[in-house]
Amino acid sequence: MSEPLSYRDAGVDIDEGDALVEAIKPLARRTLRPEVLAGIGGFGALCEIPSRYRQPVLVSGTDGVGTKLKLAFELARHDTVGIDLVAMSVNDVLVQGAEPLFFLDYFACGKLDRRVATEVVKGIARGCELGGCSLIGGETAEMPGMYPQGEYDLAGFCVGVVEKDRIIDGRSIAPGDAILGLASSGPHSNGYSLIRRIVQRAGPAPFDLLEPTRIYVKPILQLIESLPVKGLAHVTGGGLVGNVPRVFPAGTKAVIDKRAWPRPPVFQWLQQAGNVAEDEMWRVFNCGIGMVVVVAAAHAKAAADHLRKAGETVYEIGAVDKSSGEPEALIV
Repeated sequence: MSEPLSYRDAGVDIDEGDALVEAIKPLARRTLRPEVLAGIGGFGALCEIPSRYRQPVLVSGTDGVGTKLKLAFELARHDTVGIDLVAMSVNDVLVQGAEPLFFLDYFACGKLDRRVATEVVKGIARGCELGGCSLIGGETAEMPGMYPQGEYDLAGFCVGVVEKDRIIDGRSIAPGDAILGLASSGPHSNGYSLIRRIVQRAGPAPFDLLEPTRIYVKPILQLIESLPVKGLAHVTGGGLVGNVPRVFPAGTKAVIDKRAWPRPPVFQWLQQAGNVAEDEMWRVFNCGIGMVVVVAAAHAKAAADHLRKAGETVYEIGAVDKSSGEPEALIV
């Protein structure tokens, strides 16, 4: 008669998973907004819509961290990728003028290492604090045979809320409007398949390639309360040329002056070390601009001053012009 088998024998440690839940409860508790009705541990998480909204519209976003995780594995650094995870979703929700309410994460691995998972969730909780949203729940999946030893994957989901008559959809963008660019903290979470190839060819980068994605939520929400914002674009995969046109109406284009801001040294190194063509740089990386804000030209100085007071590095990077075709972004 064969020996009896347990779930632990099959590679899944329920006790380790339960211990992780207990370890992350205080991390999640620090992020809770007053609208949250239940904490970590239930089958579903409960959150009210803030009472100040008259016609609330929910805005949702989901994303992962991508192959930036491979660098985290190689460097055994797991404390910042959680910030990246939150940033990619809350910055997306933000561009429609929404205030992030809550965030859920999905952590999947072959064998659960509570220490590593706790470090990751610490980053997620920190990202939620920066984004003003609650870490309201999530899922940890231990799946033997699905992932190489020591590796894991992350996904996240955010829900925000915006007043219906204050949704930012870019419809009012018109020729003559000003385009402001908010500095990125580095490559954020995009282009890392290329970055890793460059590192393999050229050797270790003289920069911290795990610098987490900048979260723009609080300064942008404050700006929206202060003056009219016509459009916002989160600069992710596809760079400025791929993301800015997504918020522009037909008959307009963004004309962006690449001399308007200094290209950060990390991007200079990537281009030189990888012999990356200029057009490819603009298609793959944010090249130093992580968020774009479109305002009327008359509001450009006030908007830039407001954002700088909130701690952002801001450049006026271009203007809106007429277009005879589909919206586009021209780098000149």
